[in-house]
Amino acid sequence: VQLQASGGGLVQAGGSLRLSCAASGRIFSSLGVGWFRQAPGKVREFVACINWTGGSTYYADSVKGRFTISRDNAKNTVFLQMNSLKPEDTAVYYCAADLDGSVWIRSEEYDYWGQGTLVTVSS
Repeated sequence: VQLQASGGGLVQAGGSLRLSCAASGRIFSSLGVGWFRQAPGKVREFVACINWTGGSTYYADSVKGRFTISRDNAKNTVFLQMNSLKPEDTAVYYCAADLDGSVWIRSEEYDYWGQGTLVTVSS
């Protein structure tokens, strides 16, 4: 499975960005997908995840109500819509895939990782 994250950039506080995670190499619709982020000098942390059907999602408390994860299996892509961005959301964002199709908050549960995309939120 190859994952490609994109959509990062520089945005002012209060603004929005939409990240995309495109997958290839396997039937995408069977994969669970998670988003994680790592800020400078900090450990990687869970952001959001979605199961293979899209019917189950889970969010970190820090992003709940501001971020929305969704998927378009026809386009082999998972999205992370990020609204009301804060400077503390600044990080490199990574997407990861789980072959079991489940939702996980632990990074160790994921089988494949994409490269990161940088999100910078200015105050």
